[in-house]
Amino acid sequence: MVLCLSVVSAFASIYDIDEFTAKDAGVPDDYIVAEFGGELKVAPADEVSSLQSGRLVVRQKFEDPFGESETSYQLYQGGKGDLSSMTPMTAEGVDYSKLVGAKLYTRRGAAADKDVEKVYFDGKAVYAPGLSSAIVYIDGKAVELKGEAPAAAEEEEEESVAAAPAVPSSQAEECDEYDPDCEDDDDEDYSKYKTSAPVEDDRDYAASAAASDVGDRFGIADEVRFWTAVGLSALAVTAAVVGIMQHSKANEAKDAYDNLSGLNSQILSACHDPGEANPAKCEEIMASQVRQEAWTLRDLQRRMEEDKKTQDSYTSARNIWFGVSAAAIAGAVVLFVW
Repeated sequence: MVLCLSVVSAFASIYDIDEFTAKDAGVPDDYIVAEFGGELKVAPADEVSSLQSGRLVVRQKFEDPFGESETSYQLYQGGKGDLSSMTPMTAEGVDYSKLVGAKLYTRRGAAADKDVEKVYFDGKAVYAPGLSSAIVYIDGKAVELKGEAPAAAEEEEEESVAAAPAVPSSQAEECDEYDPDCEDDDDEDYSKYKTSAPVEDDRDYAASAAASDVGDRFGIADEVRFWTAVGLSALAVTAAVVGIMQHSKANEAKDAYDNLSGLNSQILSACHDPGEANPAKCEEIMASQVRQEAWTLRDLQRRMEEDKKTQDSYTSARNIWFGVSAAAIAGAVVLFVW
């Protein structure tokens, strides 16, 4: 149970930001405006969910490209800039304060260190440049942040469509017969071949959708490989421990067999003296009549057979468990390297 809880805790922690420790100065941009001498002020994490109107917080990720120092994060606050190009994203039923310390990902199954570098908070929604949806992990469980397209962008698109000039029908129909770049619609009118659902377009769309679905499914490969490798490592350790225990039991059975075998040889050695005329008959008599403590020689030989079977059983089990451990180690190494 402790092992399971530790695995769950480790899984959750890699997708969370435990502390905001970056010492870098906060730099304003188009979305957040500086109000303190050209730099952004550090924001306490517990105040992000209660921001005043017109205020904005940006969470900045600082990653060393050479890997010499650990990745750090910091929260900076300032005035709200132009957010019209970004989509406000929310997660229903999730405490907003938990989103402040949750790493943001563009897709489900992304590697833990591939989170979005800049994330903005206004106390109600979450923003990230170029994203209309995102993934966070709350208590180890994937949660999708959803949003709607910015109203300003939709209005701009509608205006551009409405502003496109229509070609007069007279211009479309007239064509100079001496102009090689102009062709008569009667000679080559492809519109009559168009259908509401072209077969090729449908096939292309289906192929694209299938490829996208495969990408989404196999996008979790990094995460699956990592935790599968962790599980195989635990299995390898467990199998090795069980194998060692089986090996110890096999040695105990072997020692018992060797001791009884020595005693059996000493008793039967008298039947093979030069003066004995019939060693086989001698052994039969001794096996039924000679006693050692509370058992006969026949009982001793039966105990030897049982000890031998026990030794063989433990030896086989030991080999199996060591084989499982070796296979698990090999699989874990391959997955970790992959």
